[in-house]
Amino acid sequence: MTKGNPNGPPEGKQLSGGDSDAQPEKQGRKFFQRPVVIIAGAALISILCFIGLRYLVQSRSHESTDDAFIEADIVILSPKVSGQVRAVYVTDNEFVRRGDLLVEIDPRDYEALVAEKRAALQSAQTGLESAKANLKVTQSRVNSAQATNAQRQAEADAALAVASRAETDLARDRELLTNKTISPQEFDAARAAAVSAGASAKAANEQIAAARSGVAEACDQVASAQAAFANAEAQIKLAAADLQTAELNLSYTRIDAPIAGRVTHRAVNPGDYLQAGQNIMALVPQNVYVVANFKETQLRNMRPGQPSAITVTAYPRQAFSGHVDSIQAGSGARFSLLPPENAVGNFVKVVQRVPVKILFNGLSETNRVLGPGMSVVPSVRVRNFEVPAWILFVLAAVIGILAVIFWRRASRPGNVDEQPVKPVA
Repeated sequence: MTKGNPNGPPEGKQLSGGDSDAQPEKQGRKFFQRPVVIIAGAALISILCFIGLRYLVQSRSHESTDDAFIEADIVILSPKVSGQVRAVYVTDNEFVRRGDLLVEIDPRDYEALVAEKRAALQSAQTGLESAKANLKVTQSRVNSAQATNAQRQAEADAALAVASRAETDLARDRELLTNKTISPQEFDAARAAAVSAGASAKAANEQIAAARSGVAEACDQVASAQAAFANAEAQIKLAAADLQTAELNLSYTRIDAPIAGRVTHRAVNPGDYLQAGQNIMALVPQNVYVVANFKETQLRNMRPGQPSAITVTAYPRQAFSGHVDSIQAGSGARFSLLPPENAVGNFVKVVQRVPVKILFNGLSETNRVLGPGMSVVPSVRVRNFEVPAWILFVLAAVIGILAVIFWRRASRPGNVDEQPVKPVA
């Protein structure tokens, strides 16, 4: 006999009806209503909010660009003299210090030239000594000629005095002869004496002229000797300059590093014949910098000295610090090979980019290799607006908690448009 209501469903039916009451409860908890999914979603929302808030704060106080590269004041090395390369002491990408020997050119030709110029200098010095001695001799000749001239002058004065006395005696004897005081023989003797004295005075005058001519000739010889001495001095200076040039050319056979840096683009090997001015290698210094091409709309609050965070594409996990050094006075397009001419043709306004020079801080302390042409992303702080990271984290956590609460409210059964399953009567 069957227990229960005779009009009710069978016992198996009642059991199936009880299972149907529990089944909606199990089926009502969907995947997005599970606690693990809700916690993971809240955490994901918090992380996304933290990243978004940080990006918002960063964009308000920083200006960045990916159009930036590392630059350096590269030194291109070239020989000053031509010759065959004897040895090369560096390899590619090797770090060298200032003054290190890089390349040596065969110096034998220049050593011979130095010896030749040194001999020429010695010859010029000998010529100078000879000219100096000749100058002294000519100066002594001038002194001797001047002394002879003085002696001849004195002799001429004495002869002139004798001639004058003889003329006076002759005039007196002429009067005495007229008065018959003296004999004609005495008058003839006086006249002969006067003639002889006049001839002596004339000869003395001629000797004076000869002596003066000798003085003038000696003076001319002194002038010639002085010119020869000056020429010998000039020859010494010329020989010394030639020797200095030869010694410089000899020193140029050793090519030293003018700065400290890394050897790049080496194009020289032992045995090569180099011409003066030929590029053989380049030195990249350690003090590299960044040239960032910011848009002109980003320069409104940018000033020299502002700090900058630099991310190098080759080392994304290492942060570099720097600061703005200077801003170029003009856009990059203005200094290009073919600058734009807006006055010709149709004008289309394009936001220009302006190069900004950014220097690294403490770059010598890193062991990373940074070279020209490497891509970087600088971020310059143009405002002092800053929000601490813990505040952003708290705001993101609050947003995540509010999202969980909203999620829980939205996932309640009363908000689900479902009808409970009724048992069959």
